[in-house]
Amino acid sequence: MSNANLTPRSPVIFGCGGERLSPEEQSFFQATRPFGFILFGRNCTAPQQVRTLVEELRSTVDDAGAPVLIDQEGGRVQRLGPPNWRQRPPARAIGRLDQCDRSQARHAAWLAGRLIAADLEALGITVDCAPVLDVPATGSHDVIGDRAFSDCADTVTVLGASFCEGLLDGGVLPVIKHVPGHGRARVDSHHDLPAVDDHLAALTITDFAPFAALAGMPLAMTAHILYRQLDPASVATLSPIIVQQVIRDQIGFNGVLISDDISMNALPGPLGERARGALDAGCDLVLHCNGEIEEMKQVGNAVGPLGPLAIERWQSAEAMRRTVQDFDRPRAELELEALVGLEEASLNGH
Repeated sequence: MSNANLTPRSPVIFGCGGERLSPEEQSFFQATRPFGFILFGRNCTAPQQVRTLVEELRSTVDDAGAPVLIDQEGGRVQRLGPPNWRQRPPARAIGRLDQCDRSQARHAAWLAGRLIAADLEALGITVDCAPVLDVPATGSHDVIGDRAFSDCADTVTVLGASFCEGLLDGGVLPVIKHVPGHGRARVDSHHDLPAVDDHLAALTITDFAPFAALAGMPLAMTAHILYRQLDPASVATLSPIIVQQVIRDQIGFNGVLISDDISMNALPGPLGERARGALDAGCDLVLHCNGEIEEMKQVGNAVGPLGPLAIERWQSAEAMRRTVQDFDRPRAELELEALVGLEEASLNGH
């Protein structure tokens, strides 16, 4: 939130329906004044079109600094793709390189983050919902899969940190996700509620470890997971126990906490109750992604203004944004391709 615009904002991040805002969307955003916006593939067809849409979104809340988010991880979760944007490698391709040479893997992770930041910064997108810091467990659902750097917490930590540094060096804020850990989920939280029965000691050693190591990052996104041994009554996003005692106190994350998409089926109850519940649990911002205007109205009507602590956390996050330095992008593209190519060759025994 820019200092020049002190009009109260709503603690929500909304998506929109298409490539341009409809008159109804414009009126709704002007009235609701969401804190920020998130883009998906349906919103992104060409560079100039995306730049125009970003400007339109920010104009509705009269704030040129309003955050615009996107999920641009690489691999199968990449909202900007060919032919207008390069396909980026999945995190696991970089993680496998760590088995051969950690220094090369760290450099590849930094390059991947820096190149993604260059793609986003050119469009006016300021926040990337990446990297995934989840540590997949044996038998877990493939919803995380190759989006994770590794099934080793140490590798996830090291490469996640390098990826974050690449984004920050490109002027884009990273969002570490899905705290406190989605790696043990045996179902996809988009469709069902994952329940984890493991005890705190096991979760601390693996799932929590990358998030604790990167707790100084500016933003994090919650996991829609029921941790039965920690809070048997509430999914993490809606649980004051998980948010306050685990994410804030044990893991030590003090940045801006964003809910995962509250329209996902893992959450119970009407959308307004979900939004209010996430904020009451301690999330700073609520994320609603699908662009359905009637659903957004339910969310907007259920929440109050952005709280002072959330504003303070956002200002601290913004202070972490780095000035973009000169960057030899063609050379970086070739370096990353060569490194990922090396990883593929090693897998094939070459």
